[in-house]
Amino acid sequence: MAPRATVDVEFSIHVTEPGLAAISVAAAHADTEELTVSWHGDSELAEFDHGTRAEVFTLPKGEHRVTYHAERALADPEPEPVTLADVAVFTRPSRYCPSDRVAGLVPPAAIKAKDTKAKVDAIVRNVHERLSYVVGSSRPTDDAIDTLLAGEGVCRDFAHVCVTLCRSLDIPARYVGVYAPGLSPMDFHAVFEAAIDGHWYVFDATRLAPRQTMLRISTGRDAADTSFLATLGCELDFLGSTVFATTDAALPVDDGTGLVVLS
Repeated sequence: MAPRATVDVEFSIHVTEPGLAAISVAAAHADTEELTVSWHGDSELAEFDHGTRAEVFTLPKGEHRVTYHAERALADPEPEPVTLADVAVFTRPSRYCPSDRVAGLVPPAAIKAKDTKAKVDAIVRNVHERLSYVVGSSRPTDDAIDTLLAGEGVCRDFAHVCVTLCRSLDIPARYVGVYAPGLSPMDFHAVFEAAIDGHWYVFDATRLAPRQTMLRISTGRDAADTSFLATLGCELDFLGSTVFATTDAALPVDDGTGLVVLS
């Protein structure tokens, strides 16, 4: 029997101006799941490419609580093909991944590597060694160049730098929000996927959790496309969150070098 993953999320917000907001916390391919909110109101499901889902609510004024629970079997997925549309979108610069401005910052080992897998491995290794993971070290407005200059960041920053460097070498790369059993401290996590031999594979330069048990939440060009909470006209204060992602089996060993498919 395949191991199973369980996810539990809770966060609170205080709405000062009512309006629309999108909540994107749903795990892809969940066997069972439940999203509950502490106010009564209709929502509409918005579905995007590559498995991203968002519930769009009209939020009234006041303090509100959101909870999400999901369970899913961790089967071995087939790698997703890279489409021509993927190539067109995920080789371009984006808000947090200015790949047209980093030519002089690409690690020489990645430039000299003979094939795509070796180039991506060289980028991941360079970012892992070059950046320090420091909680609270970056700002929401920091892009990949800001992170490279600072020499430190959190998971979103590691992913942005890797995506940027891949795209600068014309390797399609995309940013992915995930649940990551084994992550410490536990929170939402960010990784990236790169196109290798016509299929998408997941990489994580932080090396803080095994890729084999990660669960996809959202996929996009960068963090601007993948926020778990996005205001669409309302104004609110975020009051805090808790995230738990676990499996009922021992965590696998991940040396960071193998090709892993993210489902």
